[in-house]
Amino acid sequence: MGLFEGTPVFLRFRSSSLFIISTVGIGLFTDLFLYGLLVPILPFILSDRLNVPQSSIQSYTSAFLAAYAGASVFASPPAGIIADKLPARQLPFLLGLTALLAATVLLYLGQTVGVLILARALQGISAAVVWTIGLALLLDTVGSEKLGVTIGSIFGFISIGELAAPVLGGVVYDKAGYGAVFAMAFAMLALDFIMRLMVVEKKTAKKYDSSIKIPGDLDQDPEDGNAEQEQTHGNAEDREGGDANESDPLLSRNGKSSSENSQWHIKAERVPGWVKKLPILYCLSSPRLLVAELVAFMQATLLSTFDATIPTEAKSLFGFNSLSAGFLFAPLVLPYLLLGPVAGKLVDKYGPKYAAVIGFAWEVPALILLRIPSAGGKDQIISFCIFVALNGIGLAAIGPPSIVEASYVAEGYFNHNKEFFGGEGPYAQLYAINSMVFSAGLTLGPLLSGSLRDAIGYGNMNAIVAIMCLVTSILSWLFIGGKPEIVRKRIGM
Repeated sequence: MGLFEGTPVFLRFRSSSLFIISTVGIGLFTDLFLYGLLVPILPFILSDRLNVPQSSIQSYTSAFLAAYAGASVFASPPAGIIADKLPARQLPFLLGLTALLAATVLLYLGQTVGVLILARALQGISAAVVWTIGLALLLDTVGSEKLGVTIGSIFGFISIGELAAPVLGGVVYDKAGYGAVFAMAFAMLALDFIMRLMVVEKKTAKKYDSSIKIPGDLDQDPEDGNAEQEQTHGNAEDREGGDANESDPLLSRNGKSSSENSQWHIKAERVPGWVKKLPILYCLSSPRLLVAELVAFMQATLLSTFDATIPTEAKSLFGFNSLSAGFLFAPLVLPYLLLGPVAGKLVDKYGPKYAAVIGFAWEVPALILLRIPSAGGKDQIISFCIFVALNGIGLAAIGPPSIVEASYVAEGYFNHNKEFFGGEGPYAQLYAINSMVFSAGLTLGPLLSGSLRDAIGYGNMNAIVAIMCLVTSILSWLFIGGKPEIVRKRIGM
């Protein structure tokens, strides 16, 4: 890894796509798992350890939430800028884990509210780094052609941590105390640290072994399946016509002339100086990218909404305790886990538009159906589980499109304006923005769902979230992957 003379041991294994993808997946899982694991025990830490009055616990809990979200938002842009400037991703990836370790130690030992707020802020900083650097490392490893199936697989895996951790934290705290909860946290951190330390990025490994392939090499190697990938993107190109679509950023590989891709060219002399210092800001002028970030925001909002409302609704309807409520996440997570890779592969083959449109449209009736179950016995519990599983299918579809579409747009601009963006491109900056948006969704979900459920009931809350999904589906149809053919014909494009 550059620290010792000679070739690093187990170079091929440590630089393999499978190991790098697994490391990023564990990193993202650990971030969401530790975030959710501590949610149910923070009120008890405040009351039992810090002797905070019951009347003040809610306000302090909200402060913890704001500290996490605020730190994540403010730390994401610097993380993206630094990652794009550095020659390798591993060092900032490790530093992000250091912040998470410090946060966990402070939460375990902290004796004042200020220390706990600092700990939550450090968690937010770690989240910004792991999501920004991790997604950029994925793109470096698999390239844009396989990004969809990779994201789909990882999101299915990490959803377990995001959705089940709060229930697990509550159960373990109830049975074994908060020491056992933190023992799980430190075990995850240890595994995460070992894997991040072992990773050798492909571009680094190639310096020791020239036979190791990196995504840029695949364009010259037909044996690696590139011919099939080119045909895939060519087919998408034929379906979408001449407008900017999901295959356009890759058209230069398929022999397209620069005149056919003029929509990607940036007239640098007209760009303000402050935008040139942070070139990803120019990409945000693309409605495709803006809607891609909306998709990420809604995905996070849905995940955190289920996280916040399923246990409380199960307790209200069926009298479930935290352990029983935890099993209700299984029908939500399993479809996500099983169908996420399938959705990702379809996104890679057909582009992100169809998955985003169908996924959010599917969520509309699936969410509305959740208003049907009522207080009762086994039949009502089965109905609730079936409707929750239907929502899991929709979640599987909407996982990959945002990252893939955002990467296509950034790649389109970068391929035609490399001097404007610099040698490494704007990808880490792009994923920094995605991290900010996703964090905002994770924050809004519980706040929105909790307040709506208290004000208008669980069924009506889901109806409002369903309307939000419908709007997102329509916007995805209009903008993800470029304007649909029928719209282009109507406006004469």
